Amino acid sequence: MIRLLFFYEFRVHPQTMTYIVALTGGIGSGKSTVADAFARHGAPIVDADVIARQVVQPDTPALAAIAAHFGKEILQPDGTLDRATLRERIFSQPDEKAWLNQLLHPLIQQETQRQLAQTTHPYALWVVPLLVENHLQSRADRVLVVDVDRETQLARTIARDGISRQQAHNILSAQATREQRLAAADDVIDNSGTAQGIEPHVAALHRRYLELAASAPQQD
Repeated sequence: MIRLLFFYEFRVHPQTMTYIVALTGGIGSGKSTVADAFARHGAPIVDADVIARQVVQPDTPALAAIAAHFGKEILQPDGTLDRATLRERIFSQPDEKAWLNQLLHPLIQQETQRQLAQTTHPYALWVVPLLVENHLQSRADRVLVVDVDRETQLARTIARDGISRQQAHNILSAQATREQRLAAADDVIDNSGTAQGIEPHVAALHRRYLELAASAPQQD
């Protein structure tokens, strides 16, 4: 499945703030695998990629606006968004990408705020694939980077999305570099091995984030 990721700004309203750990990583790094491991420890997951899909589900105003702007060919036969076609349409057209972002930014932010406001757990794991690209590090209390080498990213992306090596390379080139993500990290998980191999690291970080959340200043 080819993912379509949107650039957007994010602001946390002080009255709804919880301790936020931003989880990020390049395409094919295994962010979902790491997020699932935290979820098994009880951490609530607020996933920007999931929210970006939710706001364009069938019968939503956003999807209707997208179809009106780009044409009905942007929809699948079942009425869902053809994300691959949309990605192709906006990839080399900055004006179209800007139009789409202007439509979706407020919706994504609103839903993100809603989910964070409902969090009763000491901390929330905010999964943001484009955290570094959008300079959103300051919106989180801590940044966790899922790290793998470039060749692993390419191999996983090709296998998952069924795309060519050149296409996968183009996607990686449009994202932040590995060095840029690591420079923004407070914590790093090496996800080049198996899902089972990250469990001890996730468990240790989960305990650490509970401690940090407990000692963080409380909002009035």
